[in-house]
Amino acid sequence: MTEQKINPENQEPIVVQENIFTQEDIEKNKTMAGLSYFLFFLPLIVCPESQYAKFHANQALLLLITGIAGNVILGIIPIIGWILMPIFGIGILILGIMGIINGFGGKANPLPIIGKITILK
Repeated sequence: MTEQKINPENQEPIVVQENIFTQEDIEKNKTMAGLSYFLFFLPLIVCPESQYAKFHANQALLLLITGIAGNVILGIIPIIGWILMPIFGIGILILGIMGIINGFGGKANPLPIIGKITILK
């Protein structure tokens, strides 16, 4: 859903894209949203019409891509990368736990750092 706000500096409208989910959609699909962090494509198969489940599937896909890319990059870098890899893994684990809690809890909070990107629409 889009919302228009007015820029206070030059009085031009600003279009803001927001994810607004119905309470019915959240209640019906929060289990799928939480499970999406284990298999990101699960909500896309089970409940493809749910915007809430798609939001969490997108967050889980971003987390998977970030984890794989980060491990590949850190694995290529000798010594320093190998030292940073466990710290990066713990960060990805923390983001995954945050996502699971948000999904099962009925919240649509984007993950820190990577959550603003949209791959699945």
